[in-house]
Amino acid sequence: MKAMDPSDEVTVVVRRHILPGHEAQFEHAMRDFVNFVLGCPGHVGISVLRPNDGNGEYVVVDRFANAAARKALVSSPEYERWMKLLGAHTEGEPDMQEMNGLDAWLNQPGSPMKTPPRYKTAVATYLGVCVVIFLLNITVGDLIHSLPAWLSFLFFNACVVALLTWVFMPLISRMLSSWLFSPAAETIPNHNENSEK
Repeated sequence: MKAMDPSDEVTVVVRRHILPGHEAQFEHAMRDFVNFVLGCPGHVGISVLRPNDGNGEYVVVDRFANAAARKALVSSPEYERWMKLLGAHTEGEPDMQEMNGLDAWLNQPGSPMKTPPRYKTAVATYLGVCVVIFLLNITVGDLIHSLPAWLSFLFFNACVVALLTWVFMPLISRMLSSWLFSPAAETIPNHNENSEK
């Protein structure tokens, strides 16, 4: 079985403004939708952020192993049915932003999302990889290398990916934000949820 490559991942951010008075119905439908997508092949994870300033905007962050998994889901009749159900409680059309690979690690908070030029992404990722590998070697390196070669390889790389994804890349993104997200940074356009069908 082929291991998941983080550089192939697709992250989709969907923003929906919920009709006043429809919050309970929307959340009930969203819970069922989450259960549906979690069982889809190639789906990595989903997070739903409730409004925190009274503007009625819900933000859904959806992650897929690759573009093929995303396409398979949005092309299915079940997905279309769920979009109609959620749309019945949504004001207007939802805004969708899609990021590929390492771009999802490095993004500027707010809307619209921005991603740095490729060379800046490469530099930031290189720094993150160097820091993670160094720290792993001086902390648990002996333990890892005492394992069988195949297990050591899998465990070490799993630690690198996990630490980069949840700890060091968000930290590096914040520390280098003024350089990464200079005026030359690319703006990711908003798309209608239906535009990809």
